[in-house]
Amino acid sequence: LDERTMLSSSIRSVNCLQTKAGENLRSFATAKAPKEPKKSKIPSSPTKPFPGEPKGISMSTKVPGGHSEQLSKDLGKLQDNRTQHLFVDYDKSKGNYIVDADGNVMLDVLCNIASLAIGYNAPALRKAAKSDEWVTALINRPAFGIQPSSNWPQLLQDTLMKVAPKGLDNVFTAMCGSCSNETAYKAAFMYKANKARGGKPFDESELSSCMKNEKPGSPSMSIMSFEGAFHGRLFGSLSTTRSKPIHKVDIPAFPWPVAPFPKLKYPLEDNKEHNAQEEARCLTRVEEIMKDPKTVPVAGLIVEPIQAEGGDNWASPHFFQQLQQICKKNDVIFIVDEVQTGVGATGKFWAHEHWDLPNAPDIVTFSKKMQTGGFFHSMSLRPSQGYRNFNTWMGDPVRTLQAGVIIKEIEANNLLENTRITGDYLKDGLFQLEKKYPHVMSNVRGLGTFLAFNVGKNQAPLLSKMRNFGVEATGCGDDSIRLRPMLIFQPKHASEFLGVLDKSLESLNAK
Repeated sequence: LDERTMLSSSIRSVNCLQTKAGENLRSFATAKAPKEPKKSKIPSSPTKPFPGEPKGISMSTKVPGGHSEQLSKDLGKLQDNRTQHLFVDYDKSKGNYIVDADGNVMLDVLCNIASLAIGYNAPALRKAAKSDEWVTALINRPAFGIQPSSNWPQLLQDTLMKVAPKGLDNVFTAMCGSCSNETAYKAAFMYKANKARGGKPFDESELSSCMKNEKPGSPSMSIMSFEGAFHGRLFGSLSTTRSKPIHKVDIPAFPWPVAPFPKLKYPLEDNKEHNAQEEARCLTRVEEIMKDPKTVPVAGLIVEPIQAEGGDNWASPHFFQQLQQICKKNDVIFIVDEVQTGVGATGKFWAHEHWDLPNAPDIVTFSKKMQTGGFFHSMSLRPSQGYRNFNTWMGDPVRTLQAGVIIKEIEANNLLENTRITGDYLKDGLFQLEKKYPHVMSNVRGLGTFLAFNVGKNQAPLLSKMRNFGVEATGCGDDSIRLRPMLIFQPKHASEFLGVLDKSLESLNAK
């Protein structure tokens, strides 16, 4: 990404909006595919090789193999087992490679649904886990809201606050992505309600009516989200999830508004006019929906930098700049969901850094690669009283310690630079395969190693082929393959992956 092409000026007209959006689209998310396939030289990486990592893929059975199938039957008697790919031997897995229950050594570009950063059995984590500090935190888990450990303030300063988005000086700690978003919504609601009452204490009508789930104590407010979004599976977060019906069916939902997310055409360089018009259309609809008297009043708007689960859907930096301005204009809390995009996968620690925003988002949620969950915010979004955004654990000290090690490793081993270098090489290789198999593979897109491509109806069979050739991956949306490797994924691993993908596409007779 060439940040010099990003724009920060606001729109004055739809024509101006379309022109600026087009300029951003030229550099964002993808480059133009090379005219002819060519074999790229594997670049060097500033990151040292992972110690003891397997030399490469080594397959001895089909996937899943016999042992995995038996384990699945055993587990099926106790838990729902219908979503499993395979069983992993985590003792034997190292670096970028998993070893499954049947002894197959596989290159992992799924990485426990994008939640791993520095490798299986990372030496820095194994060493830290043996320390007295970790042992104490593990066996004496504190309820941080009531009895925090004496090292908690310093631990937060040394870990999460080291990577806090500029301007956000508070952090709420939670457990997972869904509850990170859920508690962020509560913060937005409480802020808006407190502002509406002029900062005064609750009155008796509010206190009594809320116990009946009635107004004014239970006010009519909403969180706006986008078509294709995924923000979690709890009640509030599920009401803002719009990716797949299977996530939502049979579950009661809040009547909250949804706006269209841009459907860009690729290559971006060849579709500037269409994409600029599409982004303008969506921005117009966002504001129209906010102002519609039929809309439940919007307290906050949540958006992913890349709609990962929904299909790796992208928009330009200009789109997000204007989205922030619309939120500011309408007094709506701007929430950026960095649960999957955060912690380095796009080549910057936070994906929203690519947008060149004039100010930080109001709230940034996180989880996955950070190991712990929560959201960053300013003091203004702290509730008016205690016990309002609250639970027993209020986070996990062990996972916070783990986050601290990961943050140090990212800096010490130049993992952001590695991700940028590897991502460029990997994306170039994907473009070459897109050229080679144009009838099945299209729309290569992404930043860093946070990449995806469309394969149409071949999603399931291609993933099966890749798995049996030694690559663990998964899809997104209805017809895409997403890549979510760790930050230690180097060009040599990308080369191995591209070889497997080529072989898998060829075996589908996709030429």
